Amino acid sequence: MQYIFLLTLLFSISYSDVFSMTSFEADFTQTVLNEKGGKLKYTGNIKAIKPHYALWRYTRPSLKLIYVNKNKVTIVEPELEQAIIKRLQSGIDFFNIIKNAKKIDKDTYTTNFQSVKYTIYTKNSNLKSIKYKDQLDNTILIDFTKLITNKGIALSDFEPKIPLEYDIIEE
Repeated sequence: MQYIFLLTLLFSISYSDVFSMTSFEADFTQTVLNEKGGKLKYTGNIKAIKPHYALWRYTRPSLKLIYVNKNKVTIVEPELEQAIIKRLQSGIDFFNIIKNAKKIDKDTYTTNFQSVKYTIYTKNSNLKSIKYKDQLDNTILIDFTKLITNKGIALSDFEPKIPLEYDIIEE
């Protein structure tokens, strides 16, 4: 579940003007490093709007769509022909969480959420990457490129598109 909260947290960060940002789009590369030196790499893109809507589209190594829509997360996995729907206990405004990030130096901030410390790196006042350790002690690094903020995005983009033949798992 922490992974889902991180996904939502990530979409809401942009230090160019975090207090007035209304949307966020970017390409990303997510690298997962385990304690033994193993490495997994994922790529994709994200788009999100304030206060709590996001669509993470993973393209490599396989297609996966993660929709965050208020108190619900829907994970659509085309290769498995399934969708997983998870209800969150409460709606969380991650823009407010980000407001509590503390500046460490010119381009580095930290914030804590649910006992996890996130380190946020910026470059020229734009989000560059986020790093944290997950529940299994893996180090996660997400690098962002091609950032666009405050562009109009339709709410309909955040409604999951689940083909009728898919299995639906509700948790």
